[in-house]
Formats: sequence, C-alpha cells, structure tokens
Amino acid sequence: MQSKIGIVLYTKPGCGLCEEMKQEISKAGIDDSYILEEVNIATDPDLFHRYRYDIPVLMINGVEAFRHRLTANEFKSYVASLARTS
Repeated sequence: MQSKIGIVLYTKPGCGLCEEMKQEISKAGIDDSYILEEVNIATDPDLFHRYRYDIPVLMINGVEAFRHRLTANEFKSYVASLARTS
C-alpha cells in the first residue's frame, strides 16, 4: 500500500485565494492520495514574516509546489508525477 503524500497549505483567515486553492485541490478528485494540513501563518511570527504577501503557498512532501494559484489538473498532474517516481 502506498503512503499518502503530505501536503501543507500556508493560509490565513479571510484569504480568498486560499479558499480557491482548497477548492481546486478538492476538485482534483484524488483525496485518497494525500493528507492536507492547513497552517495559519497569523499564529506564527516567522511564518507570517515569510509568507505574509505570498499566500497561499502549497508545500508537497516538504517542497514548495504552488504559490498563489493552481488548477485541479495542475495539482493532479503534480501528485501523479510523484507517484510515478516513488
């Protein structure tokens, strides 16, 4: 059985782009392939300083994969490429 991919979404309350990114991730239809953790940058001064003007940022397996926008197809393709290389 293949393990799930770890995904971290850096976000903050009231972020419209963050909500759009979550919707696109969900639309990809591969929920069983990953575990999504949302991190509120407003609760961590270092993260807030780093990502203040750049959210949403999506990290996949510890690597920044997307910033600001993505489509469901882009996300699905990225995750599929990881599955092929593992």
